[in-house]
Amino acid sequence: MNRPKLIALVSILFLASSRVGLAQSASGQPTTITQAQVLAGRTAYRQACAVCHGARLEGLQIAPSLAGDRFDRTWRGKPASILAFHLRRMPQAPAGAPGSLSEETYTNLLAYILQSNGLEPGETALPSAVDALARLTIPKKEGVESDPDAPVAGAAEGSEALKNLAPVTDEMLKNPSDGNWLQWGRTYDGQNFSPLTLINRGNVKDLQSAWRTPLHGGMSMAMPLVHDGIMFLLTFPDTVLALDASNGTVLWRHRSEVATGSSQKMGLALHGDKVLVPTSDLHVLALNAKTGEVIWNHEITSDIPADKRRGYQIRSAPLVVGNKVIQGVTASFVPRGGFVVALDIDTGEETWRFNTIARPGEEGGDTWNGLPLDKRSGGSVWHQVTYDPELNLLYFGVAPTYDTGPLLHSVDQAGVTNDALYTDCTLALDPDTGKLVWHYQHQANNQWDLDWVFERQIANMPIGGETRKVVMTVGKMGILEALDAATGDYLFSIDTGVQNVITKIDSKTGEKTVDPEKLPDPDRPCVICPIADGARSWPQTSYSPRTNFVYVPLTEWCMNFGPDGFKLLTSGVGITSAPHPATKDGMMGRLQAIDITKRSLGWTHDLEAPLTTAALSTAGGVVFTGDLDPSLKAFDDTTGALLWQAPLDDLPSSSLVTYSIGETQYVAVVVGLSNFHVRDYARIYAEFRTSLGKPADTLPKGGAAIWVFAK
Repeated sequence: MNRPKLIALVSILFLASSRVGLAQSASGQPTTITQAQVLAGRTAYRQACAVCHGARLEGLQIAPSLAGDRFDRTWRGKPASILAFHLRRMPQAPAGAPGSLSEETYTNLLAYILQSNGLEPGETALPSAVDALARLTIPKKEGVESDPDAPVAGAAEGSEALKNLAPVTDEMLKNPSDGNWLQWGRTYDGQNFSPLTLINRGNVKDLQSAWRTPLHGGMSMAMPLVHDGIMFLLTFPDTVLALDASNGTVLWRHRSEVATGSSQKMGLALHGDKVLVPTSDLHVLALNAKTGEVIWNHEITSDIPADKRRGYQIRSAPLVVGNKVIQGVTASFVPRGGFVVALDIDTGEETWRFNTIARPGEEGGDTWNGLPLDKRSGGSVWHQVTYDPELNLLYFGVAPTYDTGPLLHSVDQAGVTNDALYTDCTLALDPDTGKLVWHYQHQANNQWDLDWVFERQIANMPIGGETRKVVMTVGKMGILEALDAATGDYLFSIDTGVQNVITKIDSKTGEKTVDPEKLPDPDRPCVICPIADGARSWPQTSYSPRTNFVYVPLTEWCMNFGPDGFKLLTSGVGITSAPHPATKDGMMGRLQAIDITKRSLGWTHDLEAPLTTAALSTAGGVVFTGDLDPSLKAFDDTTGALLWQAPLDDLPSSSLVTYSIGETQYVAVVVGLSNFHVRDYARIYAEFRTSLGKPADTLPKGGAAIWVFAK
């Protein structure tokens, strides 16, 4: 079905656990449906609607969700006849014209949608006549009237908190106070670790919900930031909120009106009196942290023809280093590939640019099978940049290309390879000049979309009898690799055992031996583990200097390479999902501790549901993460024992943060916002449960919101 243009201005649910029936209309007339209508509507939906709106009414691509937050905001408080009207406007699959179903079928579809949003079937059938439906109002949620677009009240206490907000200094970013969370990953090293101990192993069981603030549903995966009791959040659609971090009151709101669709983004940066904001139309803004007003607005430009720029996006949060704002850019199928830019913190003007696709005639330029520059694409920088102040080096990963066909077989040309630099590399750049200091390629000629693009965590650890500074990362295949932070020399790898592509890793160089049966060939189907979504994806790992463990959120699932399925890559193979051998125990999710000191796997905690948030470790001995249960969970950082869990009213979909105000420590998670990882694994998880003879979980109804717990 095509997406109708709808204005979402009505209220959304405060708690999904307080199930609200639709049995009574606002006018007092009963709104009723029968079980027969629901069953017939479900069959019609699967035949005519599910291909666009999803098997669980969750919405696919541009087709909107017909349940949960989107339904609540769009249809509640309106006559049932309006929803019925829009159902008749939508074309059906396969290739049906709008209005081509029978009146009875449309009524049954409406009954099924209403039942999916809380209406219990009864004895009286839903009418088909428009005038009868017009007398039936889909009521608003009872309880709290919450509106993500509500005007900012400008409470005196909020204004005072903003008035006293201290500038974020370079020293604060290097050594943040324990209670603040000033940048992505909390610190420059990206460890995603908190030194707070107010919440600990002994009392985490007493953690309670402190507040919940509704958000607009959409694509996002942002990490909130907290400074002096003020929370800053980038959310959908291209909206920045400043909230009182103690109670969720919105203090100011800034929304960027963009002509493009809203890209899923990972967060913000703070420096001085500025909030640095990436937008979906390739701008970076500096907002006044106290008011939300624009200080400067810089557009990231390109000389690529306009019709080729569609794959450009900004998804990562900016990183501030000195007087520069560092920002990565994605480039799916864009000629010449991705890049990283540095902007002047005071003016927003670009000061340098580093291209992640090696140019012909330059270092690495002969690694693209002889392809001209305009035929090279990919190299996206869609995850985070980290920084070491002592070495004055930036670290980040580079994604592979989707245009893998021309690289599948190497050309017979002296000095030319198909390694495709700098894809799947760790890059170390000088932040002052943007010059490449060193690179290390984790996987040459990546033919599976199994990225090594994620965060680079910096830590000191004993290596060969001496303490060395290392840069660690875990790729989609669930392999952790460590490099010398100063030189890029390979140190070691630890395989979590979820992949079947790499058969051997050289202990001196890290060079990978690939199983030749796993190379793409449409005429030779094979199972690749993990799936292209990754055993791990954007939800970041956490390194605890307290335990010397890296905590990795993993999902065990695979993909079929063969003639059928989605053609993500140009090698000709199609991709369909396939179960992982490890899921025979009925578990898809896995929180894995990796012992860096022993260079071996630590404890494992298996979970039925996939993990969809980052891992967050604390000095209190607790590791937090969220899954599609949906719930927020806390584990013992040394044993993996489950210490606490709280149900959530929608799917958790963000990085986790913890902060303190006074003597209270808080833990925050965003729920109900979609992104590729959450969307794809929610669909796969439903299929997995069905394969085990279990009912697929009903779509949570709570809607997008930020949940905060406290002790």
